Amino acid sequence: MKIAIVLNTSWNIYNFRMNFVKTLLHKGYQVHTIAPHDMYTHFLEEAGCVHHDVKMDSRGVNPIKDIALIFELWSIYRKLRPDVILHFTIKPNIYGTLAASLLRIPSINNVCGLGTVFLKKNLVSSVAIALYKFAFRFPKKVFFQNSDDQALFLNKKLVSPEVAGLIPGSGIDLSRFQPLTFKRNETFTFLLISRLITDKGILEYIEAIKKLTHKGVRARFQLLGAKDPEHRRGIKVPIIEDWIRSGTIEYLGTTDDVRGFIQAADCVVLPSYREGIPRTLLEAAGSAKPIVATNVPGCHHVVENRYNGLLCELRSAEDLASKMEEMLNLNDQQLKRLGENGRKKMELEFDENLVISKYLTEIDSLQDVS
Repeated sequence: MKIAIVLNTSWNIYNFRMNFVKTLLHKGYQVHTIAPHDMYTHFLEEAGCVHHDVKMDSRGVNPIKDIALIFELWSIYRKLRPDVILHFTIKPNIYGTLAASLLRIPSINNVCGLGTVFLKKNLVSSVAIALYKFAFRFPKKVFFQNSDDQALFLNKKLVSPEVAGLIPGSGIDLSRFQPLTFKRNETFTFLLISRLITDKGILEYIEAIKKLTHKGVRARFQLLGAKDPEHRRGIKVPIIEDWIRSGTIEYLGTTDDVRGFIQAADCVVLPSYREGIPRTLLEAAGSAKPIVATNVPGCHHVVENRYNGLLCELRSAEDLASKMEEMLNLNDQQLKRLGENGRKKMELEFDENLVISKYLTEIDSLQDVS
């Protein structure tokens, strides 16, 4: 059986889907990856995938480029003729599905998150909704990462209830993210892991830090993630450099392995505006770290308030600061309990093997039909 996996970056496949890819290869399937070429592409090829480069701008909407993407994917699909195509991220979900439908190739889609498109009512959101509504007439299955996103699509009649299903994000490799023996830092350390774009609540995090510092709260405030000034909601480099220069944050740059940074922190923070299922929170909970996150779709599916973390109000630096201070003031036993609860939640609900099993079931059902 020939399976194609389509995403907006090779990095995404390697970092978030690799165990799934290895499972498919182990079962004897021929796996073709389709994504823009980057420094992670060779890892896919070395694992045994056949890779196909594609041009794809994940940052914005350009009608000419997007139409060209449909034809580029159609051309790859026509030559490849896979038995099933798995689409992840927005543009593959829409344009890849349209290309696959023209060739009558079955597709399975994954709505990894809605970003801010559905939070605003403007021309861009109207176009996105119309595109989803048209494209999602064709997939054999559409997986959602949380029940809020699924309900939104169903309520807007963007997808048929018969093809909609839930999976726990990309899942978490619990053998890779494991807790260490509990040890509180001498100076309490907060860590936010994210691309530096406004949708992730970076500005609220900075404002919360300033409020806490002004109150005399003693803590370390860390930020790990790539600068992305070219993104339309990216934070400009001079602003970030000013945060670093003023000592507001400890900027940790980027890394291919977040485990050491998570293990060195006391609490992981994510004041995002909306998520599918945030990978960084799965990794934090899997490592038995307490979390402060916004009470929004995606985040509140990973964090149960006062069970494995604290939930704060959306876009409220004041409430975020309050929850961070509350977390800092917890005693060791309370912190440890939050972390242990998070690990239990990951084992019960977010084990990566649950995700892989659901995909294999869908792939097998398509194989049976053919």
